Amino acid sequence: MSDGGTPGAGGPEHGDARKAAEGLTYLSGFGNEHSSEAVPGALPEGRNSPQRAPLGLYAEQLSGTAFTEPRAHNRRSWLYRIRPSAAHPAFTRTGNGALRTAPFTETVPDPNRLRWDPMPEPPRGTDFLAGLWTLGGNGDVTQRTGMAVHLYHADTSMERVFSDADGELLIVPERGGLLLRTEFGLLHAEPGHVALVPRGVRFRVELLDATARGYVCENYGAPFRLPDLGPIGANGLANPRDFHAPVAAYEDVEGPVEVVNKYCGNLWTATYEHSPLDVVAWHGNHVPYVYDLHRFNVIGTISYDHPDPSIFTVLTSPSDTPGLAGVDFVVFAPRWLVGEDTFRPPYFHRNVMSEYMGLVEGAYDAKTAGKGGFVPGGGSLHTMMSAHGPDRETFDRASAAELRPQKVDDGLAFMFETRWPITLTGQAAGADHLQPRYDDVWQGLERHFRPGP
Repeated sequence: MSDGGTPGAGGPEHGDARKAAEGLTYLSGFGNEHSSEAVPGALPEGRNSPQRAPLGLYAEQLSGTAFTEPRAHNRRSWLYRIRPSAAHPAFTRTGNGALRTAPFTETVPDPNRLRWDPMPEPPRGTDFLAGLWTLGGNGDVTQRTGMAVHLYHADTSMERVFSDADGELLIVPERGGLLLRTEFGLLHAEPGHVALVPRGVRFRVELLDATARGYVCENYGAPFRLPDLGPIGANGLANPRDFHAPVAAYEDVEGPVEVVNKYCGNLWTATYEHSPLDVVAWHGNHVPYVYDLHRFNVIGTISYDHPDPSIFTVLTSPSDTPGLAGVDFVVFAPRWLVGEDTFRPPYFHRNVMSEYMGLVEGAYDAKTAGKGGFVPGGGSLHTMMSAHGPDRETFDRASAAELRPQKVDDGLAFMFETRWPITLTGQAAGADHLQPRYDDVWQGLERHFRPGP
């Protein structure tokens, strides 16, 4: 059956999108070979590409990895659609807006610690795509290596359709719910959730509230996967069954629809004569999904010392070096702190990895909140080997705290951690919401050294 969308017909109201988002059902499991059909009999039996696909549909394979990659890493899906993707006119270049792509060469890589306030309010009529604003990144999109950090702020639902040939998009809402209408079906993502749209998958973002704001990691490299658990054992961290893929839903819409394609860093546009979100059935594992970060099964110390933040990894994009990620997605979810004789906030640190941290809700236990501090919608960047850790106020408080079991449940922070330095865009380096004098938060850390008895 159709999902009821009407692209090009004036744009859905927030209430219509909210109604569509409520009560969605999903397919459970990360990396599963899912299958779904919106109309009974739309999926062929026993083969992928029969001479005549059922119900007069077209069979099409969408490959997110090379054909010959190992089976455990191979990502592909078969789509059964009303029109084949090949049925479209030529694309032409359009403006990139505030969207930028690797290699990042607008500024010199900066070793300083940096922090930004939340994005300013968007101009009226800004949709998700127009509201994307690139902070920085690394690698080379033409070599399918590296990542980019984007933020978004929008007040209007998309009428056009977007796809990213350069990488997969991990969307982290901070304010306002989203309804993602994808080729595979519908996803509902609220603040506290993450949604992933794989490379090349077409989608449209509709707002469930008056405005929407959040973060996006664009991963140019290997698709995100669940990290290995090693000595942790068979369970823990993000449980595979908590990842939800959409059930098939389609748009059977004739009429002009703008489709925007991001390719090698630039946006290209074409006007289709039909909606490309017309997949009636599908099967495979190259699929979008949504995950509730509050379901993350935190593993931590029950004796002493604060664990390394790698223990909070939700998803990882591996590189050619084992254990060295192109990008990790890490969440600091509600948890208990019980370490004995332990400085409980994250420790002072210098890291070969580069860390961009954002805040979805509440406060973070190693950073002071409030005006000029680390607040929801803001972000900090501690690039390769930049010294960081708790600010002076946090250090003084944590050093004198009575060590009893403590529940940290007043915040939800996350981190994009990457193997390479993050180079800023010019707009991020000169942004009005870049906080001045961020270094001052570590001033006043006094000398306590007392040699001898």
